[in-house]
Amino acid sequence: KQASEMAGRKGGERKKSVTRSVKAGLQFPVGRIGRFLKKGRYAQRVGSGAPVYLAAVLEYLAAEVLELAGNAAKDNKKTRIVPRHLLLAVRNDQELGRLLAGVTIAHGGVIPNINPVLLPKKSAAAADAWSGVASW
Repeated sequence: KQASEMAGRKGGERKKSVTRSVKAGLQFPVGRIGRFLKKGRYAQRVGSGAPVYLAAVLEYLAAEVLELAGNAAKDNKKTRIVPRHLLLAVRNDQELGRLLAGVTIAHGGVIPNINPVLLPKKSAAAADAWSGVASW
C-alpha cells in the first residue's frame, strides 16, 4: 500500500492541519468568525470567502486603531495604551471619527477644545492693564 492510503485509514502519519487564518496570512480567527456568521443567522447560507474577508477587514481596523493609539500614548510619554489614547486616536482621525461617531469610549474623556471667543484678548490695552495690576 502507498503512504497516502496508510495515512487515510490505519492511523499512519497525519498531515499537519493548516488553519484558514494561516492560509490567508491573518492573525484574526477565520474559523471563529465563520462560526459566528452562521450562528448569528445573518443569512441562510454563508460563503467560504465571507469569513476570510471579514477577518481581514477587522484585522485592518484593529491595526489602524492600535497604531494611532500607540502614537497618542507616545506623544503623552506613556508606554501603555489606555482608553484615553484610544479616544484621542479615534477622534483625531477623520475617517475613524466618522465610523465611530456615535460610540462612547468609557474613561476616554473629551477632546481638548476651548472656544476662541473665551480666550483673553491679545491687545496692548489689556497688557497695560495687567502690568498695572502686577505692580501693586
